[in-house]
Amino acid sequence: MAPKTRAQLADALRKRDVPEEAANAVLERFSEVGLIDDEAFAAAWVSSRHTGRGLARRALAQELRQRGVAEETVKDAVGRLDPDEEAETARRLVDRKLAATRGVEPQARMRRLVGMLARKGYSPGLAFRVVREAIEAEGSPSDGLPDTFE
Repeated sequence: MAPKTRAQLADALRKRDVPEEAANAVLERFSEVGLIDDEAFAAAWVSSRHTGRGLARRALAQELRQRGVAEETVKDAVGRLDPDEEAETARRLVDRKLAATRGVEPQARMRRLVGMLARKGYSPGLAFRVVREAIEAEGSPSDGLPDTFE
């Protein structure tokens, strides 16, 4: 079974009609012995999903919130992600997709690559900058490409 947050375990116990008092006692005991640790869960989640799927801070924060992690814990976990590392991950994602878009019209190419980064939670400013840099590094002309969404 994959690690779960306190909120996820509480929901599971509620769905099984476990009395609230018993559920709270179980959750407290799990916390005491270290079986539930939302801070550790959030840190591991951010590391894993950023490294494995290339998700940015915004997407990671949304996923943690959906799993019932407290807002302060979400901010702490996502805040540990280095902005330079996030930009480097965006570059790697774009580099991976760049070759597949070589024959595509430049505006459409930019839209596809920026859209891919946006779906992973990257800010528009970072997405446009990284895509433009990758296209220029490839030797393709970047004249006329937008700096933001139009």
